[in-house]
Amino acid sequence: PPPPHPAEGPEEAGRPPSMSSHDAAPPAAPSRNPCCLCWCCCCSCSWNEERRRAWRASRDNKLQPLPSCEACATPSPEEVRSWAQSFDKLMHSPAGRGVFREFLRTEYSEENMLFWLACEELKAEANQHVVDEKARLIYEDYVSILSPKEVSLDSRVREGINKKMQEPSAHTFDDAQLQIYTLMHRDSYPRFLSSPTYRALLLRGSSQSSHEA
Repeated sequence: PPPPHPAEGPEEAGRPPSMSSHDAAPPAAPSRNPCCLCWCCCCSCSWNEERRRAWRASRDNKLQPLPSCEACATPSPEEVRSWAQSFDKLMHSPAGRGVFREFLRTEYSEENMLFWLACEELKAEANQHVVDEKARLIYEDYVSILSPKEVSLDSRVREGINKKMQEPSAHTFDDAQLQIYTLMHRDSYPRFLSSPTYRALLLRGSSQSSHEA
């Protein structure tokens, strides 16, 4: 018998796909196929593979560069000190998120921040076609056990996601996002406050304040 047909391999470069047009896509199964109960990335009925890969590459290129305090608005000494008051204040500060993400990278847990950011982006999306695509990418990147960027979620939350992925919405990952937020708060945040990275920012702020006085 003839050898099995090889799986599609090389990734094609190209422009980010239009979410409003399917004319350029090859004939394929619809996005919500009953056989995709868990929407995992190994599912044999994955559709528009090249379009998904191109969009993922575009999105990853946008997220991966680490913002430094100089790249975004430089935080004031008061803002830096406020990060120690609560985790919420740190996460509501763009500069704070950038510094905290840099710290997470040193602990090899940057995927927690990336997942949280991706969920925030999904919740701001109103177009259902875009929601479907982004939800699938988030699942493959951060929930699938096959992903190197898998985040730590309990079985209850995972089961809930698998059910919701049959009809994705902008809030499909809310429970998972809260669990990862809590994990960062309880686990990484205390270490961040005592890290050389944060102490250096405090010292820089103190020095700046003394010069201005």
